[in-house]
This record gives sequence, C-alpha cells and structure tokens, in this order.
Amino acid sequence: MATIDGIFYAQRGQGTPLICLHGAGGTHRHWGELFAPLSATARLIAPDLPGHGRSVPPGRATIADYAAVALHLLDALELERAVLAGHSMGAAAALEAALAAPERVRGLALIGASARLRVAPELLQALAADPDAAIERLVQWIYPEPAAHLRAAAAAEFRQCDPAVLRGDFAACDGWDARARLGSLRCPALVICGEADRMTPPKLARELQALLDGELALLPGVGHMPMLEAPAATATALRAWLEGL
Repeated sequence: MATIDGIFYAQRGQGTPLICLHGAGGTHRHWGELFAPLSATARLIAPDLPGHGRSVPPGRATIADYAAVALHLLDALELERAVLAGHSMGAAAALEAALAAPERVRGLALIGASARLRVAPELLQALAADPDAAIERLVQWIYPEPAAHLRAAAAAEFRQCDPAVLRGDFAACDGWDARARLGSLRCPALVICGEADRMTPPKLARELQALLDGELALLPGVGHMPMLEAPAATATALRAWLEGL
C-alpha cells in the first residue's frame, strides 16, 4: 500500500497492470477479494479516488474528472499502458479514460456497468436531505436478498464517505451518457453483470457489450457488487479474459 500525489492505492501481483476503479462512495477495499486469485495473472492497482478512503479531498464533480485521475495515476506510476477495470461509476471513469487516451488503455473490464448512469431524482434529493435514509435505501437496492448479510457493512462504509462527496458521485453519474461515443473504442472489453443487478440490470450490460463489441459474463443470483457477492466467479471471468489478451 502506498500514496502518490495524494492518491492512496493498494497493490498486489505481477503481470499486466490492472487499474481497479471503485464506484460511487466506495474505496479500494471493494476489490480486495480479487487480489489473491488474480495476483498471478495481473499487477492489480486499486486506488481510493480523491475524497474517498485514504486519498486526499476533494472529490470530483464529473466522470471525466475521475477519468483524468486514472490517467494521472498511470503517469505517476510510469505505466505506458494498462487494463482499466471499473465498477459502476468507476467503469464510467474507465470508459472516459479510454475515450480520452485510447493509446493508454490495453483493455476494459467493466463490472456493474452501463453506457449511461441515470440516478433517480428522489435518491439525489434524499442524499442531500437525509443521507442516512438514502444510504439504507441504497444498500437494499445494491444487494439482493442472497447478499443481505453484506448490507450493514456497505451502509457503514457509505457513512464514512463525506455526504457531499457521496452525493457528488451520484450527481456525476446522473450527468453521464457515453452511448454516442463508445463506437470509436477498439480495445478489448469485458462486461460483467449480476443477473439480479437492479442498479445496472442485464439489459444495460447487453447494450454496453454491443456498443463495445466486447464479451459479456452474466452471474446468476448476483446483484450490483459482483466483486463482493461472488468474488470467485468474478475472478474466474476476469482471469480467463485477461489471459486471452
């Protein structure tokens, strides 16, 4: 674990550099279950995005701003190219980074992802007026019943995030739509989606796969957090794809 230019990151493994970008209100810990099974295949680098976890504030206002952080991290680590993996908001940031600097991106591994990220106005309002209630509602949506045991820890983690940063993340997601631009990307892509995902359901995963001409892995009974709900299945899909690059 280390910090560079105010960005904290965890690192493990060797091989293809794999930058792992967490979602709204998250931290590098969302990727922790994948470190051991993938460390023989890739060099995993999981940062806390600005304003999250151990990284310095402030958070960023747009998905493009978070994409710029990912590209800056490549520069700071002296990586000419890397595979970008992202979850939800982090997947959007990975896509924006690939659009901004396609020559830096060897591939895209996108989890709980979509080509657009609409957020219910009621959730944005609740995050401003009553963050605790909004968080309780959010974890119910993120984790289906088979993963209900993960809700309490998820709610606690959301509460550790600055409420303004948490709301800013979801506002950034709501303002992002890359559907008209993704056809220009030519790098290999893998989309991983839980079949029980209510935030970015399989319909949107299939749309993203088609736009990227990529591969799709659907995980039965899994919601919006495959890395935590089904780490073994998620790692298996990622490893097979990485080994094929």
